[in-house]
Amino acid sequence: MHFKILSAAVFASLMVAGSAAAQNVHVNPSNGFISQAVKAPAGSETLYVSGITPDVVPGAPAATPFGDTKTQVISVLTKIEAIMKGQGYSLSDTVMMRVLLVGDPAKGGGMDFSGMMEGYTQFYGPLKNKPARITSQVAALVRPGMYAEIEVQAAKAPTK
Repeated sequence: MHFKILSAAVFASLMVAGSAAAQNVHVNPSNGFISQAVKAPAGSETLYVSGITPDVVPGAPAATPFGDTKTQVISVLTKIEAIMKGQGYSLSDTVMMRVLLVGDPAKGGGMDFSGMMEGYTQFYGPLKNKPARITSQVAALVRPGMYAEIEVQAAKAPTK
């Protein structure tokens, strides 16, 4: 009887130790800019960061108070990185990202995907594990001149 209890206790402790070491699995066979999928292990701690918009650029023209798309994405990802760090996460823990872009009048009303990618790459380019991501064009955001809003979800092994 004691052997069964001891065996069960050893097995349970190994399972807990194994789950604490479990990592997110990023499916990115082409080593591209995003993962095709990300799998977070059961029991992961998760963080949901609301849609974040850019700050006003001091001295920017009235027509573009937040700057161009690249500038706005850098502003937004700087804020997201600070939020994540404040909660004990890093950008590498990002499992899903949703990017909303407004058409840029300087680009004929189309979304500036290349500008978004330039800003995105400054933060996520060097990372081995990229998030799954969707990028969509929307008609407008909460303030005129805003071209970018980004939300992320992050997951990591639980802390003890």
